[in-house]
Amino acid sequence: MSKKATKKEIEEIRQIFLTHYSEAVTELEYKNLYELLVAVMLSAQCTDKRVNIITPALFEKYPNPAHLALADIDDVKKLINSCSFFNNKAKNLIKMATTVMKEYKGEIPLNEKSLITLAGVGQKTANVVMIEYTGANLMAVDTHVFRVSHRLGLSDAKTATKTEEQLVKKFKTDLHILHQAMVLFGRYICKSKNPSCESECFMVEYCKSKEAFKPG
Repeated sequence: MSKKATKKEIEEIRQIFLTHYSEAVTELEYKNLYELLVAVMLSAQCTDKRVNIITPALFEKYPNPAHLALADIDDVKKLINSCSFFNNKAKNLIKMATTVMKEYKGEIPLNEKSLITLAGVGQKTANVVMIEYTGANLMAVDTHVFRVSHRLGLSDAKTATKTEEQLVKKFKTDLHILHQAMVLFGRYICKSKNPSCESECFMVEYCKSKEAFKPG
């Protein structure tokens, strides 16, 4: 097990992330809350780059929950078939839109508890939407955040949910910026394979392990 970061190190890590990624936002492309939610749902186990290739045609044909709720599932599958788990995601997208129409009068609910009631929307997806759309002081743990937090000794938890709890407790504020910072840092520098330790990493002195940590 890697060493834990000290309180001093946690504060220094926090400040470095806030300095390097003060303007960080999601790399998913969207024009409104509906498009953001769909994009985040598609991004599970799929790269943002791939999602951005898929969504223009999807949004052109199904520009809002009303259209998506009435969609033919095979057509939705066809539009998103280059995305991982597209069969399941197609079902969830239509179910999500149907619930939005029936329960929320066609408007995507903008609070965590309501979002989680939608098909295909777990805590991480709900938090990502709230972080991006409202700047909510929430933490969402994907594979990048999980790996970075463990390599830097910010967490020793085995699951994404427990890791989220530890990060919230340690960072407390500016969580929306820190979430995006850790995603981008993990995606481009502290990669699972071949991390850019020598050439690009500005967190080398805080690194406790190069193990490719993954949620249990």
